[in-house]
Amino acid sequence: MVADGAKHAGICFWKRLLSSQGDIAKGERNGCPCGHFGDPLRACRCEPALVERYRARVSGPLLDRIDIHLPIPAVPAGDLSGNGAPGEKSAAIRARVEAARGLQRERFVAQPGIHSNAHMTPREVRRYCLLAQPAETLLRQAIAKLGLSARAYSRVLKVARTIADLAGVPEITPVHVSEAIQYRVLDRARLPPVIRA
Repeated sequence: MVADGAKHAGICFWKRLLSSQGDIAKGERNGCPCGHFGDPLRACRCEPALVERYRARVSGPLLDRIDIHLPIPAVPAGDLSGNGAPGEKSAAIRARVEAARGLQRERFVAQPGIHSNAHMTPREVRRYCLLAQPAETLLRQAIAKLGLSARAYSRVLKVARTIADLAGVPEITPVHVSEAIQYRVLDRARLPPVIRA
């Protein structure tokens, strides 16, 4: 259910959604003013400096508070007809999500106010998001390369814990950490810009 409708924030559209677990914020934005940055089918017409200024309009501290950043490419026309490869069935996805939510309810049964991995405080993150050495090394390398903040580090751990829960495994592996890092697209976009030839 949309609580406050859609708000236009210059470059983003935000929706405040209500769920049984609390508020969920969903935001959307283009990669650049023309909307074609990173599009494999259409060339971006924006100068690199303009793209950098446009992206800088959303602050790092705000991005740190967003758990998952995903690029959503345009769907090719051929895929719209439904003739493409079949995806995973909704029932299978629902079962996996319900099983992961069950794990999280069991994990936090004795902790009032915590219903899912997203609600973990730093204390719970330290307790429930333990990493073996290979996963810890991967995360430290990502922090150094991407310049992730302490808040983003915590978000990556919470998302990795959720990915492991969805896989039905107790340990967070390098695969889970790697996937969680991939969901920090906007952090990766803050790397020095590539100058076009």
